[in-house]
Amino acid sequence: MTTLSPLDAAFAWHRLGDFPHFHYNVLAVDEARQITDFLIRYDSDAPIFLHRHRSETHTLVLAGEHRLYAPDGTLTDTRPVGRHTRTAADAEPHSEGGGPDGALVLYSTRGSANGVLFDVLDANGDTVATLSVADVAGLFAQQGNQAGQ
Repeated sequence: MTTLSPLDAAFAWHRLGDFPHFHYNVLAVDEARQITDFLIRYDSDAPIFLHRHRSETHTLVLAGEHRLYAPDGTLTDTRPVGRHTRTAADAEPHSEGGGPDGALVLYSTRGSANGVLFDVLDANGDTVATLSVADVAGLFAQQGNQAGQ
């Protein structure tokens, strides 16, 4: 993916395990208040895994085009630069990705379901993994507790 913006070039990008089509950088974690802030850099035209938000999640598209897909792969929403969206906890399962030039999206999660922020789902909609506040705090620690690293 080409550089989307000066912001994109200013951050070190990390992979989350073997999950393809996106990279992240954690900006901040407040475990006591269950708040996480992070950036996701999506590849071009490649949706990520099916998942469900278990926390209230705010997104802001910083560059490119953020796309959402139904579990069957149907495109359900296209979000341009500047779009702020609030997703309630336990929203419908979906996948996300970037448009033709990818996307750079700021996420802020607030609260959780017993510490869980996201359920990773299989094709049947069954939970196969979770991502928790503690997991994101661990990712942030791997960055030296520094945004951008």
